[in-house]
Amino acid sequence: MDALDALIKRVSAPRLIDPAPTAEQREHLFKAALRAPDHGQLRPWRFLTVEGDARHALGELFAEAIASKYPDADEEALTKARNMPLRAPLLIVVIARTQEHPKVPAQEQLLAAGCAAHGILLAAYAQGIGAVWRTGELSYDAVVNAGLGLAANEQVIGYLYLGTPQRELRDAPGVNVDDFVSGWAGKAQA
Repeated sequence: MDALDALIKRVSAPRLIDPAPTAEQREHLFKAALRAPDHGQLRPWRFLTVEGDARHALGELFAEAIASKYPDADEEALTKARNMPLRAPLLIVVIARTQEHPKVPAQEQLLAAGCAAHGILLAAYAQGIGAVWRTGELSYDAVVNAGLGLAANEQVIGYLYLGTPQRELRDAPGVNVDDFVSGWAGKAQA
């Protein structure tokens, strides 16, 4: 696939089934992630892959987090949390690892980790792999962070769900570029 096609036509694939990406495809996914803009060459990211029975363990961790945050959560809410990781054969947990640096603020490092996640999505689309980036409250939960083994300087950027699209991908919606781009002629007048 042409690089511009991947950039312009990429869409999320929320319905995913087996098989998961192959070892060779995964290598391409992570190589693309590692090309993210990275001021200072800090590599402010890391990735956890979750598949097979580990998806059930992640579901239990999600249910534990929901029960901890909402002690009155009913079984339906806990079951929903347990089933979240089962929506795809492979999940990649994208983790930002910020560090003190005199020229690269933490905000810039978070953006770099987000770019790494986007690189994975683009590489997935280019290879015909279905992918969707999900966040939600469990991306920012202390119980989940502890269960995933995150350090104090780390945070989940999101969960990338990957697999084979269950149905044909939709076309990317048309967006008018002019709605988002304008020229700047100098400092705004008060």
